[in-house]
Formats: sequence, C-alpha cells, structure tokens
Amino acid sequence: MKTEQLDYCLPSDLIAQQPAEVRSESRLLVLDRTTGHVADSRFCDLGQFLRPGDCLVLNDTKVIQARFFANRRTGGRLEGLFLAEPQAGVWEVMIKGAGRLRSGEEIVLLGRDCQPYGTARILDKLPEGRCRIEPEGPDGPPAILDRIGLPPLPPYIKRDASPERADEDRQRYQTVYAQHPGAVAAPTAGLHFTQDLLDQLQQRKIELAHLTLHVGAGTFKPVASETLEDHTIHAEQVIVGAKAAQTVNRVRRNGGRIIAVGTTSIRALESAAVRTHSGWEVQPLEGQTRLFIAPGYRFRIIDAMVTNFHLPRSTLLALVAAFAGLETILAAYRHAIQQRYRFYSYGDAMLIK
Repeated sequence: MKTEQLDYCLPSDLIAQQPAEVRSESRLLVLDRTTGHVADSRFCDLGQFLRPGDCLVLNDTKVIQARFFANRRTGGRLEGLFLAEPQAGVWEVMIKGAGRLRSGEEIVLLGRDCQPYGTARILDKLPEGRCRIEPEGPDGPPAILDRIGLPPLPPYIKRDASPERADEDRQRYQTVYAQHPGAVAAPTAGLHFTQDLLDQLQQRKIELAHLTLHVGAGTFKPVASETLEDHTIHAEQVIVGAKAAQTVNRVRRNGGRIIAVGTTSIRALESAAVRTHSGWEVQPLEGQTRLFIAPGYRFRIIDAMVTNFHLPRSTLLALVAAFAGLETILAAYRHAIQQRYRFYSYGDAMLIK
C-alpha cells in the first residue's frame, strides 16, 4: 500500500493544544463501518451506543515523566526523552541536537526549577538521535524522573516553561485508570473517561477488562517509506493477564462485543489471539509485540473501537483504516474537519462499530 494514501489535509487550528475542560465532555464521532454513516455525539453519551454484556478493554499503562532538560558544560541547552533502561544504571534516551554530543562527554541534568540536579555521562550515540547515558548516583529512572521529568507531550502540542501548565499536563496526559508505569506516550483514547462515566457504564452491565501496553515514542513516528510494507514498526512491552483473557473470552462466548479503547489495546488483544478448535481466543501474554496492523489485516478479537483522530501517514491511521476501510475513514475525517472536531492526543474521539 502506498503511504501517500494515508494523507489528508488538516487545518493547524484543529490540532488540540489542551484537553477538554471536562474529560467526558469531548465530542464523539460515531462511525458505522458497514454503512459509512456518521453521527455527532458527546463522549459522556458513549453508553447509548453500547449494549449490556459488551466489554470495554482498557490499557492501564501509566505515563512516566520522561521529558527532561540538560546543559552541556559549554552552556548549550539539551532536551531529552527517556526511552528505556536496557541495563541497570544505563538509559536509552532521545536528545534533540544529539549530533553535537561526544562519547564520554558529561552533561548536567536540570531539575524542574531549571537548577542543576546531577550529571550524566554520554556512553555512546545511536541512530535517529538516540544516545545511551549513565546518570550519576544509585537511583533508577522512576526516582530521578519523578524529580526532574516533565510530561512527554507529543511535539505538535506547544508548551512554554510554565510550571502550572506542566502540573496540569501531568494530571490530564494520564488516564484515570493508569496503574503500571512504563509509557512515554499516553494511550489517548482513554483520556476521555472519568471514573463517574466508568461507574455508569458498569451499572449498565458493560464489563471492563484491563491490560497493559507500554506506549513507546515510536507511536509518533510517521511512515517515511514509500510503501507501508517497507516500514518497521517499533516494539512495545505488552501484558495481557489471565483475568483479562478470561473476561474477553467469556464475553465473546456469550455474544457480547469486544470494544477496544485505543489502538494500543487493539494491538495487545490481537497479539494475544490464538486459534483454538472453537475459533479465536485470547491467551495470557507477556512480552513484546511488533504487530503492524494495516489494510488487509483480518481482525480476530475486536468488534468495535474507541479511538482518537490520528496523524496523516501514521501507523495508527493505517490500523483504523484496516478496521473500517480506508475510504470510509477518510470520509469520516473529512466530516470531522468540516464540523471542526479537535484532532490528535488532546482532541476528540471516534467510536467505530
């Protein structure tokens, strides 16, 4: 498939720079993928489109405060993003302007108050602006980033150095059901839920199942290759526990629908799918997934999805196009643009059923 087929034009003023004042008051575009019919609603009314016995699958990963600042000894300012700890005491990070750094160089990590916190040594440089660094001291990434880190907002959300705004983002760029730290980007379809809305859905006999997929920085990486087939998708850590697998399998046997909240939940469920004598089921899974879902993929587990509006030429747009059909999705996006929906991480949502 040609990557250019995933292109569309979006006015820049529709890229949401802040979340809705109330999470569940964001807008909801409801798309019937069979007929292509679209309806405009509100996220707080999601329950009207679900049935008792359905199951919402939620990704309970927790976003770590992965963005940080540092200074070179020469005075140059650096902005970094923590990616992983491949071995104890060693961080893999992405640094803007990494080309200027030298192996063995010492940089000064800055606290949220822009004052020196500690030092880190550049061990070596990796492709695509990544480096391996070794911060001083015995503390691991969670403890250090809790002191110096900022919310790892995507680059299309513009922020100044306001501590008040950073505090708001720390709360809003996180789902209300986040449990397990490890993501460097939020599973944004889940940002629309409030605890009250989840309680209301459960009162309507909608079941909830939780799994974990730690969203990586690659989620923002556009497809640069001419065709989707030449793109290499990033690996992400996934955990589908026995309880979630049992809930999903029971709901499916009883005729309920599996509604995945977000593309990450979809990739986790489809990665955990196994064929049995009675059809496809979910089995517990813990490991990494590189599952790349694009048009032509045959879904095994999910019946519907809740998702945000995605960037052009992205693997996320390819996934929703695989589920609903490319032309159907692009027509729905044109409707959303005409109706001035808000796009991307802090934007509005879609229910595709």
